[in-house]
Amino acid sequence: MKYAFGRFGYGIAAIGFGICGLIWPAFDQWPLIGALAGVPHREVLPYIVAAVEILGGVAVLVPRTARAGAIALGAVYLAFVVLAVPSVVAHPLVYNGYGNLFEQLSFVAGAALIFALSGPTGAQSARVTWVAYYAFALCVVSFALEQWFYLPQTASLVPKWMPPGQMFWAYATTLAFLLAAIALLTRLLPRLAARLTAAMVAVFGLLVWVPALVAGPNVLSNWTESAETLGIAAIAWIVAEFLDR
Repeated sequence: MKYAFGRFGYGIAAIGFGICGLIWPAFDQWPLIGALAGVPHREVLPYIVAAVEILGGVAVLVPRTARAGAIALGAVYLAFVVLAVPSVVAHPLVYNGYGNLFEQLSFVAGAALIFALSGPTGAQSARVTWVAYYAFALCVVSFALEQWFYLPQTASLVPKWMPPGQMFWAYATTLAFLLAAIALLTRLLPRLAARLTAAMVAVFGLLVWVPALVAGPNVLSNWTESAETLGIAAIAWIVAEFLDR
């Protein structure tokens, strides 16, 4: 089956999120799920979400079950998009809420692309893929804005040993996200933009989150950020694979 590379990374990322949910199921560890604090029997929700992510991730890895896995994961991440809305409404001038929303939307776009590309081609499949494509392009715009609004925090993640300096790479990667978003939205060299975005995000994971995991293996955010980075890199690669088609 084609489109396996990005699909594989997406599935592994979902499994990683699910394992984190089983190891750290407390509501205060998961702000988006924590928004459901008033729901009856809410203590089981992290386990349910974790189970769906693990099973959905495994299903995505297998070509015959990829569409079913994509539906399950897409539903979970779409729920997370909805749960991110109250934070945006409550704090409209704080970009972190928008950033969380678009990060989850990128995973919805990835699930939609896997669903469409894993089935028969046709007009409906084409519509789904292009809607997911432009949704991901908007998410890349958000990635650029989030880094811009939190530039000092972005710079602090850059390894100090990298020349010519942390702030240089914070500006450079923010500009790279912006240029990639423009290329995707205008469809000017979109395949190159998608592949370079996937490569850049993958390098983030190798240089930032792998060392963080080694230094702090008991810190939940190190694992979730690693899974998220892998997932976004995989989605960008799925977009490139779709454009190859």
